[in-house]
This record gives sequence, C-alpha cells and structure tokens, in this order.
Amino acid sequence: MSTPVPLFHARARLLHWLMAPLVVAMLFIGIGMLSTTSSAYALLLAIHKPLGVAILVLVLLRIHTRFRHRPPPLPSDLPRLQRRAATLSHWLLYALLLLMPVSGWAMLSAAGYPVTLLAGIRLPPIAPHDAGLFAWLRGAHHWLALLLFATFLLHLAAALFHALVRRDGVLASMAPWLGRRRR
Repeated sequence: MSTPVPLFHARARLLHWLMAPLVVAMLFIGIGMLSTTSSAYALLLAIHKPLGVAILVLVLLRIHTRFRHRPPPLPSDLPRLQRRAATLSHWLLYALLLLMPVSGWAMLSAAGYPVTLLAGIRLPPIAPHDAGLFAWLRGAHHWLALLLFATFLLHLAAALFHALVRRDGVLASMAPWLGRRRR
C-alpha cells in the first residue's frame, strides 16, 4: 500500500512561494533595465536594489532551512541520473539566488554607487571602487542572470513534468493544495 506524499517543511514551502514571484519579477525587471529609457531605468533600478536584497535575505533563510530540514525523498522509481540532476539543479538555484544579489551589490560598490534600500537605509560597499572590477562584475551579473533564467525554466519544466506526466506527487510536496497523491 502506498503512503501519502511527504511534504517539504512548512518554512521551506513558505519561503519557496514567497521567493518565486520575487524572482520572476526580478528577472523581468532586469530584462526591462536592459531595454528602457533613462527615466524608466531609474525607477526599475530603485525597485531592483531592495528586491535583490530581499531575495538575498530569503535565500539565506532558505539555505538554513534546507540544512535543518531535509527535503522529502524523490520517488523511488525515479532514475538515479534524474535524482542527481534534481539535487544538483536545486543547489545551482540556491547558488545563483545567492550570487545574483551579491554580484549586483559588488558591482554597484565597484562603480561607486550606494545600495540604498527603502527608508534611506544604505548598505556598505563590499567591493573597492574600481572601473575594471565594475566592468567584470557587470558581465558576470549578466551571465549569472541568464544562467538563473535557464535554471528557473528547467526547474519549472521539471515541476510540470512531475505534475502532468509522472503524476508522482513531487509538485504536491511543495504545493499541497494541488492534491497529495500517493507514491
């Protein structure tokens, strides 16, 4: 007899669903910043900075939660290569969600721009003011964003594969309102 699908820890589920729309918004804001006018750019940047810091704080909480509460096991009939790919892609997502805001903060620091949050709170610079470093970090931030976007799409595709093709309850372990199928 099969057992109900085990759920991710409640904090992991909360952080996941809190971060998902923030990350999607951040990706679209970043794309918008590349192709907009200077007045719109300033507005997008004013949103981008505090949103990046919020994602940084949330991903640190998410990583802490991941170490404290192991995720539920994947279905036993999932091939070993897919299990390994799932684990590696999750850690890649965590790394990218950590590196993106840190690289953005360092990039702004290297450019000599302050990272100002809401209510006028300023973060200290984390990199020396250096035009060459700024250029390198800007390129790194761009490529990390593209990798994050690709990894995000892969994560979404895997979730849909588990929900619509395999129907194995993997998505329900993070989204219990979708129904807790048995494994």
